Amino acid sequence: MEIRRATSAAELKAAEHLFDDAVRPEWAERFLAAGGHHLFLAYEGAEPVGFVSGVETVHPDKGAEMLLYELGVDEAHRRRGVGRALVERLTALARELGCYGQWVLVDTGNDVALAAYRSAGGVTDGGCTVLTWEFT
Repeated sequence: MEIRRATSAAELKAAEHLFDDAVRPEWAERFLAAGGHHLFLAYEGAEPVGFVSGVETVHPDKGAEMLLYELGVDEAHRRRGVGRALVERLTALARELGCYGQWVLVDTGNDVALAAYRSAGGVTDGGCTVLTWEFT
């Protein structure tokens, strides 16, 4: 397996099967051009089998931390270390960038994601409630 940073909308389009919805080229370009936005793709040969995205967040009194925005692994490649390797790559980048920490939100009952995050060193703090706003 090889992990590479995504640098083009075409790469993301080729990995579209890993995302929840269709990759829109204008959004892919915007993501890739935005400072502090990161996306790594995992490959088995020429086939993209997983991705992880992260966004650096900065606050005046805290410094920078990495939000692990999303992790996706092709179903046939799950539980084979792909997710862990992707999370570890993003974590290494966060450290290189001087982030003081990294965090991720996980849907209740998403045992596959929890296993990947825990195997990469993540721990549950037990004190989080998520509130959302949806704009349509």
